[in-house]
Amino acid sequence: MSKIFRAKYVSILRNKIKLEQSYYNDMFKSEWVVFAKRPFGSPKSVIEYLGRYTHKIAISNHRIISINDESVTFTLKDYKNNGIRKTMTISHLEFVRRFVLHILPKKFVRIRHFGFLSSTWKREKLKNLQNILKVTPVPKKENTLPPICPCCKEGVMVTIVVFGSRGPPEHFLSLAQEPKLSIAD
Repeated sequence: MSKIFRAKYVSILRNKIKLEQSYYNDMFKSEWVVFAKRPFGSPKSVIEYLGRYTHKIAISNHRIISINDESVTFTLKDYKNNGIRKTMTISHLEFVRRFVLHILPKKFVRIRHFGFLSSTWKREKLKNLQNILKVTPVPKKENTLPPICPCCKEGVMVTIVVFGSRGPPEHFLSLAQEPKLSIAD
């Protein structure tokens, strides 16, 4: 399989880039390693696999079972053991260390921001696509009230801290500049 892949790759490369023959000869001298896995079972399994890496955060709230003065206990799936659900208890420091591993470096973006979901694509082609599909866009509402708590649907959600340039959208940042309420309020 590696010989076929190498030959096809070099053939396409020759059509795209004009190099000296010695470069192509060097490519054929070394052994190429091709890694090929069995294909996914269905399109659904592909979406589920990619979704784990492109749309989810490191850990969702429902997986955290308890937090005390020394540790955090949460559920996990042990993929080495047929996906059996287990609980794990680790120190706060270790929990934060593992969580931080999932934060993307500055100027990196998640995959979902590319392709037809990217801002550039939306600006250029979204109106045309809406016309073709005969979809009328919902007008944006100007919300001057502070956001309502998504959990209890009663209290007011207050922004306390905004982290770096990878924070919330611009319209939320303006809300963060309003006077802050303390916990005692």
